Amino acid sequence: MTIAITTPLQPAIVESLRAGDEVLISGQIFTARDAAHKRLTELIENGTPLPVNLTNQIIYYTGPTPAQPGKVIGSAGPTTSSRMDPYTPTLIKSGGIRGIIGKGNRSPEVKKALIDFGCTYFVAIGGAGALLSKSITSSEIVCYEDLGAEAIYKLSVKDFPVIVAIDTEGNSVYERL
Repeated sequence: MTIAITTPLQPAIVESLRAGDEVLISGQIFTARDAAHKRLTELIENGTPLPVNLTNQIIYYTGPTPAQPGKVIGSAGPTTSSRMDPYTPTLIKSGGIRGIIGKGNRSPEVKKALIDFGCTYFVAIGGAGALLSKSITSSEIVCYEDLGAEAIYKLSVKDFPVIVAIDTEGNSVYERL
């Protein structure tokens, strides 16, 4: 059975998801990779407001390619999540995010933050960026344009396919393998 969810994510919805659930996400999500994570974390550590409100939102680890004529976005496949592990606990705790989309397993520190602050880690299929981009209905850079593909984008998505990899109780599809 596939579960359809809409952003912004409400805590009760996030808490109801279980590792292995197939999910279709609709609504608004934000992209962010290494350089943007570093900047956001530095702002939090300095007590400076974030340039975008991430409360109850999903961050997708992707650096989309330029859009072809007539398209909303280019390929938008997931980036390896472990590269964001040094920053992720701070963003979950202080940034208020409720969901993350990436690929690959996470560190014990990230898993603890997911449990402690009610966040879910979703995975998207690596190598399927062109297919995933078909679920993106609009794309807009909202900050850090100087980072190019690593800028923070606001994406509107419809039926974006993911799998719950680690749920709010710490259950992980990676431990089932």
